[in-house]
Amino acid sequence: MEPAILFVLVLALLFLGVPVAVSLGLSSLLIIAFFSQDSVSSVALQLFTASQNYTLLAIPFFVLASAFMSTGGVARRIIRFAIASVGHFKGGLAMASVLACMMFAALSGSSPATVVAIGTIAIAGMRQVGYTKEFAAGIIANAGTLGILIPPSIVMVVYSAATDVSVGRMFLAGVVPGIVAGLMLMIAIYVMARVRNLPSEEWKGFREIIEGGKQAGWGLFLIIIILGGIYGGVFTPTEAAAVAAVYAFAVALFVYRDMGPMKGIGWVLESDTRRARVGFSASVYGLAFFFIWMIMSFFLTSEWEGVTLQGRALTGLAAALAVMIAYALWRGGDTGLSGLPGQLAASLPIWRRNLALMGRNFLRAFYSEDTRKVTVDAARTTVMLMFIIVNALLFAHVLTAERIPQAITGVMVDAGFTWFTFLIAVNLLLLLGGQFMEPSGLLLIVAPVVFPIAMELGVDPVHLGIIMVVNMEIGMITPPIGLNLFVTSGITGMSLLQVVRAAAPFVLVLFVFLIIITYVPILSTWLPYSLMGPEIVTR
Repeated sequence: MEPAILFVLVLALLFLGVPVAVSLGLSSLLIIAFFSQDSVSSVALQLFTASQNYTLLAIPFFVLASAFMSTGGVARRIIRFAIASVGHFKGGLAMASVLACMMFAALSGSSPATVVAIGTIAIAGMRQVGYTKEFAAGIIANAGTLGILIPPSIVMVVYSAATDVSVGRMFLAGVVPGIVAGLMLMIAIYVMARVRNLPSEEWKGFREIIEGGKQAGWGLFLIIIILGGIYGGVFTPTEAAAVAAVYAFAVALFVYRDMGPMKGIGWVLESDTRRARVGFSASVYGLAFFFIWMIMSFFLTSEWEGVTLQGRALTGLAAALAVMIAYALWRGGDTGLSGLPGQLAASLPIWRRNLALMGRNFLRAFYSEDTRKVTVDAARTTVMLMFIIVNALLFAHVLTAERIPQAITGVMVDAGFTWFTFLIAVNLLLLLGGQFMEPSGLLLIVAPVVFPIAMELGVDPVHLGIIMVVNMEIGMITPPIGLNLFVTSGITGMSLLQVVRAAAPFVLVLFVFLIIITYVPILSTWLPYSLMGPEIVTR
């Protein structure tokens, strides 16, 4: 009786337009107050316990890192690199937009952020070279969903918090499916481009790829910091999120200077001599190599015996010096190696000018209007997510206390459900729910119910998590509440119906991808279990 009343209350409140978090929390409170053996004081205890969840602490930091990385400059650099890589194929600009979404997804962990950051630039670029607005909008709406599949993913953190599955394994599990989904979208675009004779970009050579990668490198290095740090055993996913937030802040304000008090001020001015520029670039490449070497070698050798900080530093200095010399010989003209000291000396005014600029603006960067706006926006998103999560965890507590998942499990097993038919039912449930609810809220409602059933039927917990995330992806591009549809409509000025029609052909690609992910579990489990071993769930 209690399960039916609980679900009826939740659905009734949702259809009355009550926010998801309030619907979950209020329904749970009413069941505890009038039907459960639990004391009402357990509500306060559960809310306090949920707020102390260490895993959930990763969410505000990932949201903040995403907010800093969602500046136009980061997206523009990533798009340039993507165009240089695949733009020369038929439909290359559209394929580059998908590749850019894949890379930005690995920085943001958010689907709407990916759509806004990449779509704002890519859709305008595709329109300029002859693509229709509908085609461009459909690509971005679908490719943007990769923001919650390619790690780091906020939705994966939510799933891990709801089911106690390892965040690290979930992040690794999203790598191969994310790449497969992106490739499937790009193949579909290529086929359509051949049929429609869509334009391709001029092949500019490997030099443009290197130049584009160099420009995007500081942003993309965040991926290495997050994943390398987690799987190198240096820090937990939560600590990785905090490091990512600090790094994103530093890159946006001090390196790329796309926001804050130094916005638009270049590192090198037109008045600087060529000799000074070569020396400055050589020193930058040397320092950047040393910085990357020290981080990567720390990740890779953190558990190795006999590897010391001094040894790593000396090796890194030698390699950094070799990089400086190589660049000076390549770009320095006829001066040769003997000209390197003079070039480095000529670059000192550039260093002095930029270091003085950053010193004067260091404190202002923390309190600038741009920083304040980004922080407030991130705080609003975090509060919204955490309010939903805490109430959903209270809902999960009621489910567990009333043994509702166990009762449903018994019914399904008695009805002859196998893992195969169970996954069909899960997909249908999530596809339907995803049309009406925000991904995190829906996942937190469904996961506590289906997780025990999945474990009873032998479904892998990590595989189940990826299936649920892919369903959330499709839910974000299906009406009436598909969030990506509204975001795409906002940045293009198209009506919601137009965006739905534009996205429909590519939604079919994601449906095929869902079937593959559902019934080929090795795509989800191979990488995490190869590196970290299987997930152990105690029942």
